[in-house]
Amino acid sequence: MSGSPYLGLGRPDTSRRATWLAPLTIVLGSLVTLIPFKASFPILPPFGLLMLLAWRLHRPDLLKPWAPVLLGFADDLVSGQPLGNSMFLWTVSFIAIDVLDTRIVWRDFLQDWLLAAGAIGFCLIGGRLIASPLGSHVDTMLLIQILISIALFPLASRLVSRLDRRKRSL
Repeated sequence: MSGSPYLGLGRPDTSRRATWLAPLTIVLGSLVTLIPFKASFPILPPFGLLMLLAWRLHRPDLLKPWAPVLLGFADDLVSGQPLGNSMFLWTVSFIAIDVLDTRIVWRDFLQDWLLAAGAIGFCLIGGRLIASPLGSHVDTMLLIQILISIALFPLASRLVSRLDRRKRSL
């Protein structure tokens, strides 16, 4: 029975790799906005938020409840949003997912995708309300950015699951 694939399941991962990999990939996702990208419309999805949601939904035990505050601060510094925007919105999304996680008995990928879609929509609409005046006409581009971000979430989730592969100890 030493070759059982279920041997390491149920135990929390306390390896050093698990503690730095998630925050590093989230910050790297936020740094994607620094890549020079020429576009006539600002529809680049928030990759830091996508990575945060993918890690939270894939491995809920990995990130502490206060992690979105620090990661959101890093995203605010890089993205040019008002300071505290991502800190607040990411933390509220994180807490809402924690509350829904206690209510939902089991989840599949479709439910994870719906949770991420709600969090993405909340963060992007909240960021628009905080950062730009209400009279500005950015709602159509915001809707396109939300749809692109929701469509890219499965790729972020796949990347997180691939990065999280760990060797099972016997």
